[in-house]
Amino acid sequence: MTQIFKVPVGPQHPALKEPENFTFDVEGEYVVNVTARIGYNHRGIEKACESQTFVQDIYLVERICGICSMAHTTTFCQGVEEIAGIQAPSRGVYIRTLIHELNRIHSHLLWLGVAGHEVGWDTLLMYVWRDREAVLDALDMLTGNRVNYAINTIGGVRRDIAPEQTRKLNKTLKLLEERTKYYLKLCLNEKTLLNRAVGVGILKPEVARSLCAVGPTLRASGVKMDVRRDDPYGAFNEVPFEVITSDMCDVAGRVVVRVGEVLQSINISRWLLDNLPSGEYRTKLVRKIPPGEAVSRTEAPRGELIHYIKANGTDKPERVKVRAPTLGNILAVCEMLKGGYIADIPIVLAAIDPCFACTDRMIFVDRKKDIGWIWSEDELKKYSMKFYTKETLPGKL
Repeated sequence: MTQIFKVPVGPQHPALKEPENFTFDVEGEYVVNVTARIGYNHRGIEKACESQTFVQDIYLVERICGICSMAHTTTFCQGVEEIAGIQAPSRGVYIRTLIHELNRIHSHLLWLGVAGHEVGWDTLLMYVWRDREAVLDALDMLTGNRVNYAINTIGGVRRDIAPEQTRKLNKTLKLLEERTKYYLKLCLNEKTLLNRAVGVGILKPEVARSLCAVGPTLRASGVKMDVRRDDPYGAFNEVPFEVITSDMCDVAGRVVVRVGEVLQSINISRWLLDNLPSGEYRTKLVRKIPPGEAVSRTEAPRGELIHYIKANGTDKPERVKVRAPTLGNILAVCEMLKGGYIADIPIVLAAIDPCFACTDRMIFVDRKKDIGWIWSEDELKKYSMKFYTKETLPGKL
């Protein structure tokens, strides 16, 4: 009779690029159940936003995720603009959308290299990351930064695009298109990847829907859902593009979707450059935002990203709440892992392109009374002062 063992993976583990914990129930070489335990990388950015101005918060939300940085600032700025009744100029909207898509190219190429690394194909990692330098250099040329671009502001963007930059960017897009087509062909024929990806991490369409999966993870299960098409923002109500899906429902399908989306992002970027409107690229913002609230969402590289912003008439938000794509895919990846081999855990986890830092959140729990709560800033300060001076706090956990 085979016995079931519990195998912890994380919070520190070679298979994880960020701290998180998964407990696997294994029977022999097979995974029979998975339990996720988040909360190891909470940074308090939501709470920090309440003590900074709306403009200062752009800096904070950009650091929720380095790879999805443009998506976070776009989502936040859109929400504040909606509350304030501000309409960004068309040129600013186009530039914002352009950087948004270049960010997607950067993210997906990074992931493709990591996927190669997870299955022991480091040659793919080296080649893809070499070519990824081209889009990073392009982003550096346009924004002054390779990762956190600091180009979004409330009411548009902070920098314009010059004609010479447009010519250079078109050359970069041509190179990236050639290389990406090569990688798509390579990944569909290279046994090193196919033997570790086909039939691994299965997520059927009905299961993906029921678990509310998002982004490439959902589209790789054959579900055609994309915020850019379903709830257009930026310039996406004008840009022609195709929502890439795959009916493979496995890791290989997630490779196909992401590489296909890189090609779509290249086409979108070209269209935006060819149709870039003239005029101003940002509008003036009043310091104090009128009372109101907004739910803003975008299609980040990893999937649907949601920001909730509440304003109370001051220059600081009363509440900022973020639902990152990885949180939407945690339950889905647990389902993908069931029934698979222990050896496939790293690539299946990597297949959702997890960012646990932007997922984690925290709540205080009294285990004896079985209640939970969130402290205000003042209460948190008082607790921390007593904790570090080693004083006893009534009801201390």
